[in-house]
Amino acid sequence: MSYQVLARKWRPRTFHELVGQEHVQRALVNALDQGRLHHAYLFTGTRGVGKTTLARILAKCLNCTANGEDDSGVTSTPCGQCENCRAIDDGRFVDLIEVDAASRTKVEDTRELLDNVQYAPTQGRYKVYLIDEVHMLSTHSFNALLKTLEEPPPHVKFLLATTDPQKLPVTVLSRCLQFTLKNMPPERIVEHLSRVLEVEDVPFDESALWLLGKAADGSMRDAMSLTDQAIAFGQGQVRQADVAAMLGTLDQRHVLTLLEALAEVDAARVLSEVASLAEQGPDFAGVLDDLLGVLHRLAVAQMVPGALDNGHGDREVLLTLASRFTAEDVQLYYQIGLQGRGDMDQAPEPRTALEMTLLRMLAFRPQGVPKPAQTPLPMTGDAVPEQAAGKPPGQAPEQTPQPAPEAPPQGTASAPVAGSVPDDDQRKSSPPAPAPASQPMPETAEPTAPADPRPVSEQPPPWEALPDDMTSTPETPAEAAMEGAEDSSGHGPEHGAGQSPENSLGNSTENGPEQSAMDAALAPLEASAQPHPVPETASDAPSSVPDTASSMAADTAPTIAPDTAPAAAVEVPSDAVPSIEAETPPAPANAQPAADTGAILDQAAWLGLFEQLGLGGLTRNLAAHCVVERDDGQALVLRLAPSQAAMNAEVHVTRIQKALAGVGVKRAVSIEVGEIPEAVETPRGQSERINAERHAVAVEALKADPHIQKLQSAFGARLVEDSVEPRQNHDSA
Repeated sequence: MSYQVLARKWRPRTFHELVGQEHVQRALVNALDQGRLHHAYLFTGTRGVGKTTLARILAKCLNCTANGEDDSGVTSTPCGQCENCRAIDDGRFVDLIEVDAASRTKVEDTRELLDNVQYAPTQGRYKVYLIDEVHMLSTHSFNALLKTLEEPPPHVKFLLATTDPQKLPVTVLSRCLQFTLKNMPPERIVEHLSRVLEVEDVPFDESALWLLGKAADGSMRDAMSLTDQAIAFGQGQVRQADVAAMLGTLDQRHVLTLLEALAEVDAARVLSEVASLAEQGPDFAGVLDDLLGVLHRLAVAQMVPGALDNGHGDREVLLTLASRFTAEDVQLYYQIGLQGRGDMDQAPEPRTALEMTLLRMLAFRPQGVPKPAQTPLPMTGDAVPEQAAGKPPGQAPEQTPQPAPEAPPQGTASAPVAGSVPDDDQRKSSPPAPAPASQPMPETAEPTAPADPRPVSEQPPPWEALPDDMTSTPETPAEAAMEGAEDSSGHGPEHGAGQSPENSLGNSTENGPEQSAMDAALAPLEASAQPHPVPETASDAPSSVPDTASSMAADTAPTIAPDTAPAAAVEVPSDAVPSIEAETPPAPANAQPAADTGAILDQAAWLGLFEQLGLGGLTRNLAAHCVVERDDGQALVLRLAPSQAAMNAEVHVTRIQKALAGVGVKRAVSIEVGEIPEAVETPRGQSERINAERHAVAVEALKADPHIQKLQSAFGARLVEDSVEPRQNHDSA
């Protein structure tokens, strides 16, 4: 007996042997079991997915005689043993008329076919017309078929099959039950080929079957045909190397080598590997396609390791390789690869296009990180281990108790809070801080009151102890100007001569008419300030005109010099918020950290030192997300949040170490990635909190200002809170 190819030998004989078309199988089986049969069925789908096979199985179900000769013999499980079933399987059943529409497109052929429709079946229960590639019929043939297709005799069933249903007239589509068959996924093809080869007793490699499943492109018949070819090519075996040579596909190891070079950011190695590939004369577009496929699998391995398939027998290799890329790099490389694939047709040479695409991947990586950080793969079923070295799981890092805050000496300016950034003009032109309270005060200064022995939190606001004549002053020309600051057009006056936008309470006049009015009112007050330093109290607040001091009792505490009628405008300092003083003890403005390398650096000290380090760019951003893990006087370990692990690099650690040495803290610095408890504040979190609190203080001060209230009541003005920006604190000159 002659050899029968696998595609014909393993063609399904019943619905239950059909592979991968469960949605069609379910509909047809239920229709057969319930006796709800249509007179015309249309099967669509790509080549080799089972259209003709389904039609033949349905013909057997309609004509199987295992259960009798009447209509009750229709079944969804044909026996395959009766005469009708064997005749249909052998292709000699008289009442199954198979027509190849591609070779019989003329209208005369269709009319000849329909002339015999009226006659009863000769051998079976139904006369079945199977028209394959029905879209090839001409327009006249379709018109001749329409009437019979709509109302055929009771003993006639039409089964139509096509790979291109778009070419069928809608009049034909509306007369049929249409079933669309799916393409076979590689997983289903590999599963079926494994079962077939085991029964056929053919040795095989699973990776070779994955190559065949991918090359079949969704067609089970193509997969079976390629398997026949692979068995012949491999002398009775299906091996990965033989299948790769037969299909002309690229060895997967070359693609993995390219990805290893990308992981090491080694451009020379990338070009060397491309040169090695060029010696084999590959399809460079196919190389890039394979590279994109592996990048997709790397992304899957990073997000859901359990979903990574073992298509090429390289699952463990890909899991290891995935940890050498950041998730951002994988996504970036994939996007650049897609763009490069589209540009290959316009490139002078395919090899040039591939090299430029690979080099573009390295060129567009985030700079400042020489080597990608290790990306731990997600863990399934287990808790994430603690990152804190030397501490049991679940234990929070130890906190050094902070000393109770002390009130700053009167007559001295409060030190700026760590995390605030002084203005450039302030750093350049700020005069030296006033002398401490222990030094004799100038004769022109008014003697200060004795210090209150009570804690700061229990002391009354300083303005409550001021005389009445110091909490209010006569109306000044500036206040009179405020009355007419707003005209009917709603526009306030411009800045006064010699006053810069920096000296106004908000950003500039663009913040609204109420801001412009405040600027005009504050201009003469700024000009009349004392030339000598004016002592400030510990709870400064936003600037205001003199007669509003009592209405802003919770926000400001101006001190009036005895020889000056109007007081200088008061600003919103960063230390005006009470909670900030509890975080960092106040110190003189010009204080510098002691160069004591033996002092232990805790989290509070790290927050205080951060702004003095002078870091910038990515290094500053990295350090701002770190907290002190431990410090033994020789080595300082910082903990970094996992969300910022991509920034971690040796170059930034070196810069942080040098910056600490510059302020007297000489340590060997290292950074560990780990979860940071919510209770521990990073420099970035401290800065955001301070800014939010200072903004809230400034907004409340503006809302309580009588001039703002007058503008709101007279002109319906509205305070745009998002435009309020508190000024940085600086010493009065």
